[in-house]
Amino acid sequence: MSTITASDHELAKKVSDAHRSIKEQISTIIVGQDQVVEEVLLSILAEGHCLIVGVPGLAKTLLISTLAKTLDLEFNRIQFTPDLMPSDITGTEVIQEDKVTRERIFKFIQGPVFANVVLADEINRTPPKTQAALLQAMQEKKVTVGGKTYPLPDPFFVLATQNPIEQEGTYPLPEAQLDRFFFQINIGYPSLEEEKEIIKKTTSGSFYEPKVALNAKEIKAVQGIIRRVPVADSVVDYAVRLARATRPEDALAPDIIKKWIGWGAGPRASQTLILAAKARALLTGEMTPSVEDIKNLVFPAFRHRLVLSFQAQAEGITAEQVLRKLLEIIKE
Repeated sequence: MSTITASDHELAKKVSDAHRSIKEQISTIIVGQDQVVEEVLLSILAEGHCLIVGVPGLAKTLLISTLAKTLDLEFNRIQFTPDLMPSDITGTEVIQEDKVTRERIFKFIQGPVFANVVLADEINRTPPKTQAALLQAMQEKKVTVGGKTYPLPDPFFVLATQNPIEQEGTYPLPEAQLDRFFFQINIGYPSLEEEKEIIKKTTSGSFYEPKVALNAKEIKAVQGIIRRVPVADSVVDYAVRLARATRPEDALAPDIIKKWIGWGAGPRASQTLILAAKARALLTGEMTPSVEDIKNLVFPAFRHRLVLSFQAQAEGITAEQVLRKLLEIIKE
């Protein structure tokens, strides 16, 4: 098993300092949303993808583009619509004529998915065929067009958004595709004081250009360190017990799960918890995650992996409420 070296410790210290710098810089542009910024950053460092759920006007695009600038990563935004085709995302081949030989050849024109950070805006507004094209790129980090395979930039991170209040004319992501997302991050309305500050900042005409805190090479190095971070057996045990307790047919499942959950979280949920906890430990200056890290990350890691039962939906029970009860029942 690989161990953490002295140079790894130095890079981890730099990442912890960069985390504070990133939050400070983003706070000059985005008011509040500290937890959202941290969860997105954890996903990037753990080589995951995010699904952001929030109503329009909460600065989702601005937040992600600003974060991409602080990490010195190329950013592209794709607006998903019902007429969007897979080739509009991945790219397409066009016929070109060689000026010398007059021979006609195919040339691949890259689509907007060829970037380090891709914002898939309103992913549920496009048909399943186009959704699948993006999800395949997320999983394999490459696209195949005309029998040829093209690798995507490294690092590669997709952040997809959904509007929770508009369901007409949408194509909801199936549970198996939702499971591919590392985190589901929910963005709520700002507080009264935060909204006042937002209005002042956005109507003053001032502009701030964020500075680079980390680069692609350092991010790749940190992603490698995270895989080598040691984890106590007790922490792994707690993460696995939480995941198994969400499955109604499992012996660990409490009565509320059997009542409110139709289908629980799979092994990806506990994998996500451990990887995210490792990343969070590095961001907070620690070299091994704790049970508290697990508790803090259960909501973004699990909320999109639970299928509520009909009874839960009828009673107005949410995944958040189920998870809060679960944390009270499943002890460390």
